[in-house]
Parts: sequence; structure tokens; C-alpha cells
Amino acid sequence: MRIDATIDIQNVRTAAQQAAHAESAGYAGFGVPETSHDPFLPLVQAAASTERIELSTGVAIAFARTPMTLANIGYDLAGISEGRFVLGLGSQIKPHITRRFSMPWSKPAARMREMILALQAIWANWHEGKPLRFRGEFYTHTLMTPVFTPPAHEWGPPRIRLAAVGELMTEVAGEVADGLICHGFTTAKYLAEVTLPAVEAGATRAGRSLGDVEVVGLPMVGVLGADRTDDDVITGLRERIAFYGSTPAYRPVLELHGWGSLGDELHGLSLARKWQEMGALLPDEVLETFAIIGNADEVGSEIERRYGSLVTRAAISTPGSTSTTELDSVVAALS
Repeated sequence: MRIDATIDIQNVRTAAQQAAHAESAGYAGFGVPETSHDPFLPLVQAAASTERIELSTGVAIAFARTPMTLANIGYDLAGISEGRFVLGLGSQIKPHITRRFSMPWSKPAARMREMILALQAIWANWHEGKPLRFRGEFYTHTLMTPVFTPPAHEWGPPRIRLAAVGELMTEVAGEVADGLICHGFTTAKYLAEVTLPAVEAGATRAGRSLGDVEVVGLPMVGVLGADRTDDDVITGLRERIAFYGSTPAYRPVLELHGWGSLGDELHGLSLARKWQEMGALLPDEVLETFAIIGNADEVGSEIERRYGSLVTRAAISTPGSTSTTELDSVVAALS
């Protein structure tokens, strides 16, 4: 299984060094999320300091931008990285799009499908010289003049991976994207029974098969014996899982396991802003279903056992601070 590294976003200025280390340590990819920093700028540094490793946004917020702005930066990064860039996109949720980014929100799955089709149409114009005549429900792109057309480069447009949890968005990934990025708040059971069938349904609509769509897992892990105490590691996992579990959009994952009422309790605590109480509410069974906990060798073997037949690659998610050495050991255990 290929394993991707994720930038330490608190030290974003060392992106070049972090990416170079990930490449030398044997990681397959290096990703940058969109949280407290822009997800694209660190990848420019990473491209200059590496030669082989894949570089990706994990993820960029699609609805905070237009297809044209994403097309520009995606095509540029594909060229700068000499074909190693992958555009990872996610929808976020309505409050963030409307209240944080001040952008429109409606029909997220349909909007995302159209955004990806618009991106592909723009890139076809730049790379293949096809006329730009995209008209949709949400986006229209019909003007492109020579002065605004980037020169075609030999590496072509980047691949697109789409983050999804719900079935509709997952089907969109199967239909129009090159890959699916699973949310960290998922389980092997949800992947097998809900996610992969939805990917296949979308792929079938496009005349493709499940094997044509790359599936990226984000297993949450707690590496014991690292810089933090074991209690801190487990507390961090409990709080992260409880936070995700409080989000109504992620409730179907809990419901599949018969834990829907837990989602209601967590959501109520979040509305009351009782963040510290949420993690303590999480039963051990739920913790162990969502997270993989152990030393580096145990975590590595359990990732392979739990997800090896379900995903094609994985980006390890570690709530809190985990030493680079410990994560490198997990990668070594999987190689």
C-alpha cells in the first residue's frame, strides 16, 4: 500500500524540507490541507525540493473558488511539478462556504460534478485547443482569449481527486473524478458497504469500472511510545472522533454501526459548546472502530489488514503532534 505524508501545517514555512524528507523516507505522496494556510503555495516549495514524490492538495475547498481560478493554479502546479501534482478537492459544509468564504451553496453534489466538468472543459481548451463552450446550472465559461491562455505544457492537466462521505458526492467521484479521498471519519465497514458501491455506481454511469478510480484512505492512528504520553494520544483521538461524530453530515457512518443516538448526543454537546465533554462520551468500541492504536509495527500491520483490500493508498491522520520518526516507522512497517 502506498502511504502519503501530510505537511505539519504549523510549520508551513518548512514545506520544502518536509517534502524532501517525505521523499527520502519512502512516502509515495506529500499533501497539504486547507485549514489555517493556503493549500497551494507550500506545494510550489515542495515541487522545487523534490523529484519523484506526488504532490497534492488534501483538500482544497472547491466551493471557495471558481473553476477558472482552480484551473489556473492546477495547470500551473502540474507544470511546475513536472506532472506530479494532483488536485484534491472537497466541498466543505454550508456554514463555512456561506459564512466564512461568502460564497454560494446549493445542491453540493450536483455543483461539484459541474465544477469538475468545467475544470476539464477549461483544461481541454488550454491543452488541446478545444473551444471553450461550457454552460451549466452553476458555472458558465465561454470566453478565453490568447492573452489569458496559458501555454500548453508536456505534462498536461492534473488528475482530480474528490473528497466525499455521503453517497451522492461519492457517486460524483466515481463518475467524473480520477480518485476518491475518503474522510478520516470512516470505517472499514462503511467503506465496504457504502463507499465503494457508490463509487462503482458513479463509475458505471461514465462507462468505467471501480478499478478506474483511485481510492485514498485517511485512517486515524495513534502511535504509542511517541513524543506524547499514551493517554494524550488516546485523548486526542477521542476528541477528534467525537468532533466529527457531532456533525450531522457524518451521521450515516455512525448509523451504519447502530450508533445514531451517540451522534445525537455529540451534536447536542457541540451546540452547547461543551467540547471537553464530547471525547469522554465516546465508548471504547467506537474509538477502536474508527482509530488504529499501537506501536509503529502494530499500526502498520493493522492499516494493511483493515484497509489493504479497500483502498489503493492512504494518508495517515494523527490528531495532535506525532513525531516524524514514529510516522516514518509506520511507513517502514508497511513497505
